[in-house]
Amino acid sequence: MLDYNLDQTSGILALEPKGSLTVDDFKALTADVDAYLAGHDNLTGILLAAAHFPGWESFAALVQHVRFVRDHQKRIDRVAVLTDSLALTIPPAVAVHFAHPDFRVFASADRAAAMNWLEGTSG
Repeated sequence: MLDYNLDQTSGILALEPKGSLTVDDFKALTADVDAYLAGHDNLTGILLAAAHFPGWESFAALVQHVRFVRDHQKRIDRVAVLTDSLALTIPPAVAVHFAHPDFRVFASADRAAAMNWLEGTSG
C-alpha cells in the first residue's frame, strides 16, 4: 500500500509506502501525477519517506513501478529520500547515474531540510 499526496501548489509529491506495493497503487499514482503534469512542466520533487522498503505484492506491481519511473523521471526535478535505513541509501546513489532527477538522502528526522532542498531554498 502506498500513501501519497501531491501538493498542487508546490508540485511536491510525498510518498510513504505502508505495505507491499500493488498495481492499483501505481495506477492511482500515475493518474494523479499525469493529471498534474497536464497543466505543469514538471514535478518540483518527490519526498519519499520510508523506514524500509516493503517490496511489491506481485511481479505485475514491480512492472507498474518500473513503468511509472520510466515514463515520469524526466519530468521530476528532485527526489529526497527520508530514511534511517542504510539499505535505502544505496538505490538513490545508483539512480543518480541513470535517471534525470537529482537525488539526496536525508535522515528521517530531517523532513524540513528535505522540503527546503526540494523547493530549492537550500543548497
